[in-house]
Amino acid sequence: MLNPVFRRLLPLALFLALAQNCTNVRSQGNALFLPPYLDNPHLRTLLEEFDHFMADTLARAGVPGAAVVVVYDTAVVFQRGYGLRRLGMADSVDAHTVFRLGSLSKGFTGVLAGLLVHEECLCWDDCIRNYVPEFSLTPATYASQVQLTHLLAHTTGLPYHAYTNLIEAGYDLRTIAQRFANFRVKHPPGEVYAYQNAAFALAGEAMQAVTGKTFGELLKERIFKPAGMRSASADQRSMLSHPNIAWPHEYTRTGWRAVPITSRYYNAAPAGGVNASAADMGQWLLVLLGNRPDIVPAEVLDEVFRPRVRTDGERRYSHLWGQHMTPYYGLGWRTLVGETDTLVYHGGLVNNFRSEIALDRRNRIGICVLFNAPAPVAGTIVPAFWHMYRERQEDIRTWKATTMRP
Repeated sequence: MLNPVFRRLLPLALFLALAQNCTNVRSQGNALFLPPYLDNPHLRTLLEEFDHFMADTLARAGVPGAAVVVVYDTAVVFQRGYGLRRLGMADSVDAHTVFRLGSLSKGFTGVLAGLLVHEECLCWDDCIRNYVPEFSLTPATYASQVQLTHLLAHTTGLPYHAYTNLIEAGYDLRTIAQRFANFRVKHPPGEVYAYQNAAFALAGEAMQAVTGKTFGELLKERIFKPAGMRSASADQRSMLSHPNIAWPHEYTRTGWRAVPITSRYYNAAPAGGVNASAADMGQWLLVLLGNRPDIVPAEVLDEVFRPRVRTDGERRYSHLWGQHMTPYYGLGWRTLVGETDTLVYHGGLVNNFRSEIALDRRNRIGICVLFNAPAPVAGTIVPAFWHMYRERQEDIRTWKATTMRP
């Protein structure tokens, strides 16, 4: 049965239908289960139950398409696409279908910045005006106090979503940085959390200043290529030229309707311009769980995931998980500290794409789900997976094979 906390998130009829299906688990012929899925029966049951739940939830909610990947320990153990890449067309979503990630891009930015700090190309306490002299605030003295960490932790002192509208209007980041002087900042940098896109993306300008390479070039060189993220990119042209992409959908009076892939947020790629498939995100989760120290050392992960500031005003990110979770923000990542679990998490929304990622470093498990529509169920799928996992967590962890593998 599903966790009772998640039950409260669903209409009663929907929950009863899903629960009935989840108690009668069966293999999904088009799902892609991978070793060690076949070895651990408790992990197998979890993945089959979640696959069933995912397919039923999306079908009942009418979501056009989605893709999911689950990583456990050192391997991708499950990946699958659901539904269609574009309504009205026959092409199905698979694990290699490319979606826009929205704010899951911020996690790449935090880790990439951590790599450059680790290599002493940047320092966390570097003043952003050293790299973006156009950056201005009112009072002017605050502008020289804004550090790289303040950008990545959303503690610049700027108000919530300052000039996100200018990003959506297509302005370049340095023009926006100069216009920040129009805001009278009430709190010194480093004291108050307020989520940003434009200010956050200036971290990419700092990286380019010290390396001579664009954010997209650095991602490809330092993360995408070595991690085997073959379809990942950070620009609109690469997205549109890929042969297997999902199209975004908006909801109308007559149902979901496909809409164009726009240029929005590609001008602020560090905040919301990364594209990737579920298969790509499986490789990213392996990196984040510490399996690729040759790409990202453990000390870099420790630093970017470390809680920096509490985000109590955004309880929507913590109340779905089935236990009291104290929400924090690190450097491009949210950290949810609970009674028994600490989860690293982020969600994304851009151009009618939705995305969710979460991982538990101690128990070495992670999940990413990608949607081509901003359906309400998108925000409940990952917490539902965590409820299912907790019910079998101890059995999965302690299970030992009784026979030697050939």
